[in-house]
Amino acid sequence: MKRACLITAVALMGAASSPGLAAPGGIIGTLPLGRYTCELPGDATGAVGQHLPEADFTVINASSYATANGQGPYLLTGDVLTMTGGPFRDARFHRVSGGYLRKLEADGSEGKMRCVRGGISQLGSD
Repeated sequence: MKRACLITAVALMGAASSPGLAAPGGIIGTLPLGRYTCELPGDATGAVGQHLPEADFTVINASSYATANGQGPYLLTGDVLTMTGGPFRDARFHRVSGGYLRKLEADGSEGKMRCVRGGISQLGSD
């Protein structure tokens, strides 16, 4: 009996830590900590990007972000980031790479706004 309980416990511990048992949207993950600067693309005649300071945020721990207007939790499942509370509640992004996000529109398509960890591609300063 004890052996059967031990085998069951070990099997459950392995299953619980397995990435195969992820949330329906994909494997739950986290974003790299740091500031994400957001911008719209520029054009050939000016700056590479148009900084949107009101959209900037900072990932402050494994499940929270902060802005100038407060903070809240986020959820990253697969490559979709959802701000689940706080000032950007319900905002969704596609994680293109570790520190590069594209805002998702209401219909799920990628919008023009991009957020990059660590800086902006804009030449010069704001």
